[in-house]
Amino acid sequence: MALLPGRVVLVSGGTQGVGAAVARAAVREGAAVVVTGRRPGPGEALVAELTAAGGDAAFVRADVADVAQARASVAAAVERHGRVDHLVNAAGLTSRGTLLDTTPELFDAHVAVNLRAPFFLMQEVVRHLVSRGAPGSVVNVISSSEHGGQPYLAPYVAAKAGLAGLTRNAAHAHRRDRIRVNGLDIGWTDTEGEDATQREFHGAGDDWAAAAGRDLPMGRLADPGEIAEMVVFLLSDRSGVVTGSVVDWDQNVLGALD
Repeated sequence: MALLPGRVVLVSGGTQGVGAAVARAAVREGAAVVVTGRRPGPGEALVAELTAAGGDAAFVRADVADVAQARASVAAAVERHGRVDHLVNAAGLTSRGTLLDTTPELFDAHVAVNLRAPFFLMQEVVRHLVSRGAPGSVVNVISSSEHGGQPYLAPYVAAKAGLAGLTRNAAHAHRRDRIRVNGLDIGWTDTEGEDATQREFHGAGDDWAAAAGRDLPMGRLADPGEIAEMVVFLLSDRSGVVTGSVVDWDQNVLGALD
């Protein structure tokens, strides 16, 4: 049986990487999907791929760092389908900064994308669900770095740690509305965005992912499709009553030492 039959799923940052993988998985599980992103090219290409395979998909151009655009993306999904049942916050910013060299502008950019955008997207979707008296679910794509992370991820860690706390707070606040909110602390993942980050900030070559994978316990980076399967499960009724969970989805055991 499909996990999301007839459901409407809004995926922020859904044009590439984990977000695009979630969109593909949700369509396979019977959902209609609305994906958002800043670049029309990848968004329209993904929608063409999904619709060619018989799926119901649409792209909404939105920079979720702008609260007005984030809110408008929810309104666009509701206008298209009459409702939204599920939200996935997959948009993310991973530009580098340490405690000593992060500027106020870089810090604000991380908060805008990695924390403020999920906050106001959840606000709009939860408000919509409450107004309908309908159950629903949210999955926030967070990061295992929210536990501490590398020194060069200071503003990223600050924002993602905030998102982990927000996930628990929203879940607690709306559990009696039957709106479940969960998060995934994902580890190092092989995505287009990570490829660009490695090349821009670390001078990586074409073989960086294979080289990095050799040093990891499972011999490879995580795959977005694997993460998407977990996201879809958490969105679906199959995950039962679970809410307020932030799952460490990683191959390293955080807190354990050799």
